[in-house]
Amino acid sequence: MTLAANSSVSASNFIRNAVDDDNRTGKWEGRVETRFPPEPNGYLHYGHAKSICLNFGLAESYGGVCHLRFDDTNPAKEDREYVDAIVEAVRWLGFDWRQHLYFASDYFDIMYACAESLIKAGKAYVDSQSADEMRANRGTLTEPGIDSPCRDRSVDENLDLFRRMKAGEFADGAHVLRARIDMASPNINLRDPAVYRIRRATHHRTGDKWCIYPMYTFAHPIEDAIENVTHSICTMEFEDQRPFYEWLLEALADAGHFPRPLPRQIEFARLNLTYTVLSKRKLIQLVDGGYVTGWNDPRLPTLSGARRRGFTPEGFRLFAERIGVAKADSWIDMSVLEECMREHLNEAAPRRIAVLDPLKLVLTNYPEGQSEPCQAPNHPLKPELGKRDIPFGRELWIEREDFMETPVKGFRRLYPGNIVRLRYGYVVRCTGCEKDADGRVVTVFAEYFPDSRSGTPGADNYKTKGNLHWVCAANAYTAEVRLYDRLFAYPYPGQRREGDPEDIERDFLDDLNPGSIRIVQARLEPALRAAHPEERFQFERHGYFAVDRFDSAEGAPVFNFTVTLKDSRTKGGK
Repeated sequence: MTLAANSSVSASNFIRNAVDDDNRTGKWEGRVETRFPPEPNGYLHYGHAKSICLNFGLAESYGGVCHLRFDDTNPAKEDREYVDAIVEAVRWLGFDWRQHLYFASDYFDIMYACAESLIKAGKAYVDSQSADEMRANRGTLTEPGIDSPCRDRSVDENLDLFRRMKAGEFADGAHVLRARIDMASPNINLRDPAVYRIRRATHHRTGDKWCIYPMYTFAHPIEDAIENVTHSICTMEFEDQRPFYEWLLEALADAGHFPRPLPRQIEFARLNLTYTVLSKRKLIQLVDGGYVTGWNDPRLPTLSGARRRGFTPEGFRLFAERIGVAKADSWIDMSVLEECMREHLNEAAPRRIAVLDPLKLVLTNYPEGQSEPCQAPNHPLKPELGKRDIPFGRELWIEREDFMETPVKGFRRLYPGNIVRLRYGYVVRCTGCEKDADGRVVTVFAEYFPDSRSGTPGADNYKTKGNLHWVCAANAYTAEVRLYDRLFAYPYPGQRREGDPEDIERDFLDDLNPGSIRIVQARLEPALRAAHPEERFQFERHGYFAVDRFDSAEGAPVFNFTVTLKDSRTKGGK
């Protein structure tokens, strides 16, 4: 199913119920510790925001703590850049891990000791089969696996081989350490999974100290136990891994490594959002292939990109609360996220005026060289924020779409003979226009009514149906404004569409929106020249915009489109 913006579907609270049950039994004496464990091999995306809000928010609501832990067990794909970006993103969302910042690499010595304990207990062995042989012998969903010929090696032989693996005597892939569980298990994840492999790669923290690294499924439960995590909350793809998680911790507890009770793994459905992709592999493909300008491209569903676009931490937290958590997979419509951002920005963003497609308007009876201030509220819902002065003069910029020489039925803006109000200013009557050699309108002419200024006695005597925004040409600030649309034109990128031949394989890149960005030179009210990076505004009639945090300079802000004023996509609009 897809959850739409106006959905009243209530979020499941099964995770809270599980925590409450544990607290009732006194399992951890009321202690609640969760963790958010990203791998530092890319930037965080919208799906991570849901997990961050869930893990940190859950711990916070029970008076507990949430750890920020980096599962850096794959040095070939990890980098310090990603660590720094993740720290920045979690902090930007408004969460604090206090002193609980950890790295899996901090525990490599402990993990190695745990692996030796498994070998000594007869619960792990070194396998010398090739990767292809292990894959072929693993079995299928309907057929059991085949025992490795190395499975019955002695404890001494396994310890010797494993220690030589650690010493660097063997080539990558020559051996792996496997847990010794059950090759006939109906759960393929319990068919002697690999727990250590040889990999010569420089680690971003430990350098070249290690040439063997633990597998994520081995490291993750050990990390939880070391850190005394009570509730290890994962997405549903780890549900089939839970039996191994529990097997491993029980085996290590039996060996005296960890006290009971042991951490409890609970799974929830990952975020599926229309008009985007949240696969890290696909995001890397978009970045490396040059389809976006980088990890912080405002069109990319990374938290860095969202921040640059003008999305807010408050909007993400509202989004996480609104969609809740569930076991079953579902699609969340992008409009739900957009509505959450819109809801917060409507309260938080001051109002300003911008003309994105400027057309000159000349008031022929307004005195040349004269100007005057018109007043506009900084926020109509917050009168305590006061008003600001906007200069008014003989020549103004208006939106090109606000004039039609030959109006269509229902058009209420400027056309020859029609009367409209210039918002916060005067009422004017259009008298004509001027065109260039190609027939394109370059100037519109009008006459103003001196006694019609907004807020003055008699102004209400003029009844108009059109109300236009404008900026004074003499004082306007010309700025680059980047108009963003959704990165994909199809709600389910890469998936088959109705009517597609059965043998077709769609590539998600084929669904990219060619019009996902348009850059214009807009005319803005002069106050916007002083806007600072990451300031957000509502451009009246257009939507919400934010000052680009990277490309702006003092006195020369660049603006990024954030979200529309209302959800026109689901209400019959474009």
